[in-house]
Amino acid sequence: MRDLAKHPELASLNGATVRERWNLQQIIDGCLRHGFGAIAPWRDQVQAMGVDAAAKALKASGLRVNGYCRGGLFTAADKAGLAKALEENRRAVDEAATIGADCVVLVAGGVAASGAKGIAGAHRQIEDGIAALLDYARPSGVKLAIEPLHPMYANDRACVNTLKHANDLCDKFGQGVGVAVDVYHTWWDLDLEREIARAGRAGTILGFHVCDWLAPTTDLLLDRGMMGDGVIDIPLIRGWVEAAGYAGFVEVEIFSAKNWWKRDPEEVLTVSRERLRTAC
Repeated sequence: MRDLAKHPELASLNGATVRERWNLQQIIDGCLRHGFGAIAPWRDQVQAMGVDAAAKALKASGLRVNGYCRGGLFTAADKAGLAKALEENRRAVDEAATIGADCVVLVAGGVAASGAKGIAGAHRQIEDGIAALLDYARPSGVKLAIEPLHPMYANDRACVNTLKHANDLCDKFGQGVGVAVDVYHTWWDLDLEREIARAGRAGTILGFHVCDWLAPTTDLLLDRGMMGDGVIDIPLIRGWVEAAGYAGFVEVEIFSAKNWWKRDPEEVLTVSRERLRTAC
């Protein structure tokens, strides 16, 4: 594996990790102080600064914008809702192109929003949404990164829940779409090593996100742990990803309402850098 101690520039900071205390300019400045080589901002952070101003600040920083969070949420109960979702995703692609992001991360959408029982109808809506968005995104050069989420999110956030499903979608749609592998959502999957290798052969791994699964967890969304504080074997999964040919950034993405979001962001970034060296 690549040595993150010798190559700190391989680290990326997802804007969610310090979202409660810092705005986008502060996050950019923090990344530079702590030696991150890339950043993955969220749409609300970019919009709060202004898309053009954010693009200027990011370009001036020299940071790579390795991802943009987020697109997706393609499911809806009626045609008007589906059309609105597609239009919002097109705006996300436009923003990503303006700020120079490599990809838009897609959280597919849950079953409940589809207004139907069962998962099949939601899957059809997601496939239709990705297909339509790809037609729009390809000319811009912005790629779409499907992020499978843990199955507990199937109802309300994303019913693409395995890397196999995400890989199947990539096979179906071809150029312009790939996957984001987040250890928090995929560590439990017995097929993970095989599916990472499959994505590597296809050249579709667009992102690798790290945090940890605390035991016990009190909130599936907002109680994620710092790397090394939970049960995930992060070095094992990173080894699989890099053996598959992934040469991109290791992105720290921590949602932690009860702990890390309450701390001084300087401490969060200091600890993140240390754990990237010792726990990833």
